Amino acid sequence: LINLIIQKVRSSGQIVFAVASCGIAATLLQGGKTVHSTFKVPLNLNYHDQPVCNISRGSDLSNNIQNCALIVWDECTMSNKAAIEAVDRTLRDITGNNTPMGGITVLFSGDFRQTLPVVQKGTRADEVNACMKSSFLWSSI
Repeated sequence: LINLIIQKVRSSGQIVFAVASCGIAATLLQGGKTVHSTFKVPLNLNYHDQPVCNISRGSDLSNNIQNCALIVWDECTMSNKAAIEAVDRTLRDITGNNTPMGGITVLFSGDFRQTLPVVQKGTRADEVNACMKSSFLWSSI
């Protein structure tokens, strides 16, 4: 179903970013890549108070984001909320739109009963706190 949505939007000439939290899941998406490689998410999010992605304004990637119709983020439940929040801050900055995800439609997919974010030497409570349901964005998405 996700690939059908991607194909339908792209067939109308619109830009779709198909990303996943891990490489295996990304290979199952049409034109899929990991969220880290696509949006230049910092690898160690713990060293930053409010991390942002390493995307320069005026770059090709920045321009494609501004013209993007849809972002599909598969296995989002595996991503640390800090990564999702970093992408949110970056999209808001690039688009100049202060609504969640810079006003871009984002299709999140994943199963919270499967793998939660990995927290090095963390407890189960740390893992739950790192998941997107604990993010300030949750009520908006």
